[in-house]
Amino acid sequence: MDVVALSAESRRQALADMAARELDILVIGGGVVGAGAALDAVTRGLTTGLVEARDWASGTSSRSSKLIHGGLRYLEMLDFGLVAEALKERALLLTRLAPHLVKPVKFLYPLTHRVWERPYVGSGVLLYDTMGLGTGAGRGVPHHRHLSHRRALREAPCLKKASLVGAVQYWDGQVDDARHTMTVVRTAASYGAMVANRARINEFLREGERVVGAQVEDVVTGETYEIRAQQVINATGVWTDETQRMADTRGQFHVRASKGVHLLVPRDRIQSRTGLILRTEKSVLFVIPWGRHWIVGTTDTDWNLDLAHPAATAGDIKYILEHVNSVLVTKLTTADVEGVYAGLRPLLAGESEQTSKLSREHLVGHPVPGLVVIAGGKYTTYRVMGKDAVDEAVRNLDQRVPESMTHEVPLAGAEGYKVLWNRRHLMAQESGLHVVRIEHLLNRYGSMIHELLRLVADDPSLAEPLPGADDYLGAEAVYAASHEGALHVDDVLARRTRASIETWSRGVQAAPTVARLMGGVLGWSDKEIEEEIEVYTARVQAERQSQEEPDDESAEQVRLAAPDLG
Repeated sequence: MDVVALSAESRRQALADMAARELDILVIGGGVVGAGAALDAVTRGLTTGLVEARDWASGTSSRSSKLIHGGLRYLEMLDFGLVAEALKERALLLTRLAPHLVKPVKFLYPLTHRVWERPYVGSGVLLYDTMGLGTGAGRGVPHHRHLSHRRALREAPCLKKASLVGAVQYWDGQVDDARHTMTVVRTAASYGAMVANRARINEFLREGERVVGAQVEDVVTGETYEIRAQQVINATGVWTDETQRMADTRGQFHVRASKGVHLLVPRDRIQSRTGLILRTEKSVLFVIPWGRHWIVGTTDTDWNLDLAHPAATAGDIKYILEHVNSVLVTKLTTADVEGVYAGLRPLLAGESEQTSKLSREHLVGHPVPGLVVIAGGKYTTYRVMGKDAVDEAVRNLDQRVPESMTHEVPLAGAEGYKVLWNRRHLMAQESGLHVVRIEHLLNRYGSMIHELLRLVADDPSLAEPLPGADDYLGAEAVYAASHEGALHVDDVLARRTRASIETWSRGVQAAPTVARLMGGVLGWSDKEIEEEIEVYTARVQAERQSQEEPDDESAEQVRLAAPDLG
């Protein structure tokens, strides 16, 4: 497979190509499920289009807990099918589909009761490990182990001695969700899918009751396109109900949004060699290693406000800090918080008023002829969700369609990654970059690292780190605009990199450099460069202010005061 570039020009061409013919499948929604559906469809030999109103993964798929996991707590709910399915997907991603993007991560589960809890938790984790074996790809992670009180504190000196009597340690997977989603999109495009971000659905095209496509607006130019397709897949996550209304149907199920807030703190604020999973009165709280940081979260509260920009409140931040501080020797304060992000989980609505008890299963519906809806689920099972949506769509195509094969399709950058990892010291010598920098690039781009290194070879100044975000090189901002579909500074700082949540300035310090580098690729004028900087700075300022508000309504009002690039 030759990996194609997601450039501004390829985006314009994709919209024109989609409008020039009737597609087999048009997928609406560029989150991980829509991306997975597009990859599934195109690898079955179907002509496929994918459109996203904003940026790839700009909604839920960039704001998760960054975990690829079976969902240990779902075992307690006796949801064995969901756990087994997710563990199979975890193994595939770790070993075959995306070893450059998905990595093992270990967690410590503190035990607080002396007699019954160790056999209870231990049997659950043993089942978790055992279920992970039945994948044909191996588990991809080590086996769990039991730790005494002393050994547990050796792994996690941050914990109060009285907060545990021992522990169980187990492994799961971790991913940069936004980068992974964009890579799924790029993989689909490399196999022939026509993909366009910043392409918004205005209405569905109808012939009688049947949906036969959609009118799509290019948000950048304002131009509209009529894109016709034999089957349309609605994979819009928390926007599912809104999209359904455009089709004049209430749908066969409804999606309810649950807000999850995460905090980032520097790695030195919590002394531990392992992640932590802690029970709360409602769910669980994770402390997740993330490069030079920890991700701490999450909350789980109902959300009925703006879906594009869920806002974290002072109460959300206080809730997380109080719960994690209950077990820490050295307490965290708001001054330790580098970054905050809020995302919405698309949960299938049920009778329970508690969002933590709503279903994480996914459902596929066919509410009107020509329109398939996929909703619910969890990030880890995106590939299965995409497969199930396409399975439903192809039942109504007048052709024989092969079975799904995405379980055998490595994502862009996966092939050759392990060989390059073994050669990373030689690559460092050849490029002049430190080996740690090569490792970082390999784990973001895999075998596509050569494209980055060519940029650096042609312009050595691109080897300089971004100001205030020195985990990332200038070359990465250029590459994001030329190869990864980034059209705005926010796309680079919030999703192609994670500078917006990993740095004290939340990316503001890097914004002028990123705008200048992107402008060179996208042909921006000096005025456009300044506007990009101003819009990004205003967005960060509004988010900071919203996080000082006491409730969702006031936080949203402050957040929505910032300009929106769409």
